[in-house]
Amino acid sequence: MHAAVPAGAPVILAFGDSLYAGYRLDPNDSYPVQLEAALNAAGVPARVINGAVSGDTTAAALQRLAFTLDNQPKKPALVMVGLGGNDMLRGLPPAQTRANMEAIVTGIEARHIPVLLTGMLAGHNLGPDYAQAFNPIWPQLARGHHTALVPFFLQPVIGNNALLLDDHIHPNREGVAAIVKATEPAVAAALKR
Repeated sequence: MHAAVPAGAPVILAFGDSLYAGYRLDPNDSYPVQLEAALNAAGVPARVINGAVSGDTTAAALQRLAFTLDNQPKKPALVMVGLGGNDMLRGLPPAQTRANMEAIVTGIEARHIPVLLTGMLAGHNLGPDYAQAFNPIWPQLARGHHTALVPFFLQPVIGNNALLLDDHIHPNREGVAAIVKATEPAVAAALKR
């Protein structure tokens, strides 16, 4: 059963795409809901707000960033940014993804809110040149902005069909649980930072 969220718990905004939104899952099985339960069960008070939109590219997310941040009932103590997968699936230029991600991180930091980036890796079908331009975006941003980083969000589920939906991209309920288990320590550390 989900651990109760203590009154006044700090807010984490999960700002991302379908991987945060809980694509094709019951809303209670989404990453933000499972993460909130795991943090509170571990004695880390937190309320995790699902600010994710399935299908969002970094450009679309950048367009809604200010509105999303400025309309939270309580200022987030941490914003998790999980974007880039849709850019990659559409083969958008990595330079564009990098510029949008830079603007998103800068926009959050301008509001004096810490950031945790959850990274993405290019699919093998896009070739080595694309991967060489795309994959370093997250670690380089994290270094440049001194933000927390989960290097590859899908690491716990990639290639494991038992943890994925039939599209072989999105995690199922058990896959989300595996990602939560892998990422919860980094989130807890970023929240305490």
